[in-house]
Amino acid sequence: MKTAKAWSELPLAYAPVEYLVREASQQWERDEAMALRRAVFCIEQGIFARDDRDAIDDHALLLVAMSCNAGMPEQVVGTVRIHRGAAAGEWWGSRLAVHPAFRSQGHLGATLIRLAVSRAHALGCTLFLAQVQLQNEPLFRKLGWTTLGECEVQGRPHARMRADLGFYPPCHDPVSGFVTRAKVPR
Repeated sequence: MKTAKAWSELPLAYAPVEYLVREASQQWERDEAMALRRAVFCIEQGIFARDDRDAIDDHALLLVAMSCNAGMPEQVVGTVRIHRGAAAGEWWGSRLAVHPAFRSQGHLGATLIRLAVSRAHALGCTLFLAQVQLQNEPLFRKLGWTTLGECEVQGRPHARMRADLGFYPPCHDPVSGFVTRAKVPR
């Protein structure tokens, strides 16, 4: 007689098939985004000692990428923040982070960048800038960005880059955001 396997005996092969990328709208989303930033920038990369938060977080818009289960957001697996710059129409993106286990899934970094620039564009952005870690410069170039020069951030080399707003139509509904599908292994 065959018996059904217990849940604990089933393979742990679950992987999300879609991700929702949007402006954080609930406290748990913000909390998980900040925890992810600490994990990436403090623990994994060692850029900051204990916490990467700064005064910009007080007024920045926080965007999140969330894995979904049955269409419902379940876990924050990526984040970026956007904020106004010093000049009129100037916006910046910073603290782009994707959980290591999800870096090869669903183009999450690219989708976060797309929402970041598109959202700022809808809010009157005429110039969108970022200081990008050098290993990520090729990704940004593929997404229509231009390198303006090199700089150092927290003692690490970065590329100062500008987005081509022509690639990023304004996003007026940031809470609905974008949905991206996971890559299917071949």
